[in-house]
Amino acid sequence: MSFATTQFLAFFGVLLLLYYTVPRRWQWKLLLAGSLFFYWFAGWWCLIYIGVTAATTWLAARRMEDLAREQDAWFREHKAGLSKEERKAWKARGKSRRFRWLLGCLLVNFGILAVVKYTNFVIGNLNGLAAALGGGQPLPTLSLVLPMGISFYTFQAMGYLIDVYWGKCPAERSLGRFALFVTFFPQLIQGPISRFGDLSRTLYAEHPWDSRQIAMGAERVLWGLAKKLIVADRLAIPLRTLVADPDQYRGVYVLAVIFLYAVQLYADFTGGIDITIGAAQMLGVQVTENFQRPFFSKNAAEYWRRWHITMGTWFRDYLFYPMSVSKPILKLHQRCRNRFGRVGKRVSVHTCSIILWFVTGLWHGASWNFIVWGLLNGIVIIISQELEPLYDKFHARFPRLRGSRGWDAVQVLRTFWLMGAIRVLDVYRDVPLTFRQLGTVFTAFRPQALWDGSFLELGVGMGDWLAAAAGAGAMLVCSLLGRREPVRERLARHSPHLAWGGCVALIWLTLIFGVYGIGFDATQFIYNQF
Repeated sequence: MSFATTQFLAFFGVLLLLYYTVPRRWQWKLLLAGSLFFYWFAGWWCLIYIGVTAATTWLAARRMEDLAREQDAWFREHKAGLSKEERKAWKARGKSRRFRWLLGCLLVNFGILAVVKYTNFVIGNLNGLAAALGGGQPLPTLSLVLPMGISFYTFQAMGYLIDVYWGKCPAERSLGRFALFVTFFPQLIQGPISRFGDLSRTLYAEHPWDSRQIAMGAERVLWGLAKKLIVADRLAIPLRTLVADPDQYRGVYVLAVIFLYAVQLYADFTGGIDITIGAAQMLGVQVTENFQRPFFSKNAAEYWRRWHITMGTWFRDYLFYPMSVSKPILKLHQRCRNRFGRVGKRVSVHTCSIILWFVTGLWHGASWNFIVWGLLNGIVIIISQELEPLYDKFHARFPRLRGSRGWDAVQVLRTFWLMGAIRVLDVYRDVPLTFRQLGTVFTAFRPQALWDGSFLELGVGMGDWLAAAAGAGAMLVCSLLGRREPVRERLARHSPHLAWGGCVALIWLTLIFGVYGIGFDATQFIYNQF
């Protein structure tokens, strides 16, 4: 049930009406029932997967917390008669018992994710390797269907489990309440990846009818639908044409692919997140923001601090930091430092970065184009970090450039096209083909396609290009105006009549210029596949 469908709008409308009708103490239970129905709609068998994740994580978290309480109680009672070594040994035994529960639950849930998402990828690579070596009968692939949102809800649940192990949040004692945290339907399809401490503050609370919050949430849902239907789905049409025949569409067309896909993906992904946050706001639930104007970033590291924020912070907090202080990495750090001095100190950090970006690419998809995409992002960030002394010398030589609007614009454009060129691996889905296409930008540019009418032969007419451009321009203006405060909040406070007029206009514009399928339903969001 995609957000941009009449089915979802009908489902959410009924749920919203019931939510503010039932006694407030039942609201979280109604949300749980609605979330399970939403997930059941994707296939009843999907409930088995998400049910296993919810149940095993809830059980392991409770058990770890109980073990910690038992240890603390015993320690307070007996610590006077224990030596320092005995106290240390007792704490180590308690930590080891909790770690076994943590490790077991991580293996179960990441194992499920690995089996359903990566089994055929591994089989395909083994068959390719065997064929190259002159092997025999290839291994058969499995008929596995990927449950909706499995990467998102698995990471969210495992983040909670690790937080309980670290003592950062208490274990939820109610299985039903925890199941709601895992299955909360607005963020189930494409995130954000919420933290339990953040989401639980409003998820389980009792919410009275609040006209302003409901109106503000509805405005954001409408804005997300406009991004999806007017911009993203319209740009998907010429992109499909450009990618379907790469031999014909080379050179300047590849630059068009880079630019159009950047805009389409941003409109599609942020449109979905707008619907998520807006729908949750209408229910009184606060969901974490996931984007912060990424296309205004001046370098790759800044870009990834602004794009898909919750995914980046998850990998940073639960993978990069623990890995960087693990025994193997600390040994590598010491060995490289002793042998190479100050230069060697950075080897361990860069090793962690490469592993992080390899896993990030693999998380996005079980194919080599995503893995190479992730590694290229990591390599670009590492190179930028290593070149910082040269950047400092450059700015010392030309101090007036630092902070100037012109130089900032150069950095922003450089970052946009660099990240877009790497991201085009997601479009062609073939690593050699992608690099060949990028090479044609320099060997077969053919700029005349920009003005000879060729772009009107890609499945869309001039009216479609103008509608998409107007929508993308509106997104840019709202992003610029909303740097300090969201435009909708500013309008609601200073010009409520203008805000209502804008909503009515946006509804009509979406109905008139939106791209629909059968029954006024749109295509799936791009990040649904992850």
